[in-house]
Amino acid sequence: MTDSAEPSKAGPAPAASVTDALRFAFGTLTALPVTVTRWDRSAARGGMLCAPVVGAVVGLCAAAVGGLLLLLDASPLLAAVATAAVPAALTRGLHLDGLADTADGLGSAKPAEDALRIMKQSDIGPFGVLTLLFVLLTQVACLAALYADSWSHGAAAAAVSAVVARTAMTLACRDGVPPARPDGLGAAVAGAVPLRIAALTAAGTLVVAAAAGALFGLSPALHFALAALLALATAELLLRHCRTRFGGITGDVFGALSETAATAVLVVLSLG
Repeated sequence: MTDSAEPSKAGPAPAASVTDALRFAFGTLTALPVTVTRWDRSAARGGMLCAPVVGAVVGLCAAAVGGLLLLLDASPLLAAVATAAVPAALTRGLHLDGLADTADGLGSAKPAEDALRIMKQSDIGPFGVLTLLFVLLTQVACLAALYADSWSHGAAAAAVSAVVARTAMTLACRDGVPPARPDGLGAAVAGAVPLRIAALTAAGTLVVAAAAGALFGLSPALHFALAALLALATAELLLRHCRTRFGGITGDVFGALSETAATAVLVVLSLG
């Protein structure tokens, strides 16, 4: 997610429908040709609650590409590279760009106002480049190890990591989390999701992760659930740090949270 669009929060509006919410989610969080019909607060709330659904679609597409390559006798490494590339392609690299910008802002060690200005610049600094490099290398290495075990393990990990990544965004939109800027898409969705509903969404994601792991047995079910839980906890730590450093959240921070959570899931699943 970036700050390229700004839903209007002016004036009362009827509650957004499921269709409005899904259009907002897919039109904002992916590069798919989806027309966003509503840009108000209600649609933003519904859209961010639908973020894990977007993750499921993106993750399943990534798993399908990796599985197809393995079916064509490609190496696990090549399948892993393709699997990591699909989410980047489906989002035009928005979340990766947010990760790089957030890394530059945090790495600058400057006051919040200056750090936010650095994050808005179009170029990527050394902190952003290094962060992108190591995050992508980690994702590919973990996926390659999982694919080497079996296609199904790699596919399940890719799908679950994408769902957890978007759930981290939903949690970041909960009550009490302020925006760092008065404008931008980050400001439009900040605090839009009630805390109780955000918590229920996270719990649902843990159940989905456990169900994916249950395809391989009881122990893998616990492993997948633990991976999702630790990933959301890691994203929460980053969120708290960004709130301290920037005074709140931005669209770039949402991208950083997504990539951090996705990477954490893959790391935990590749262990043991």
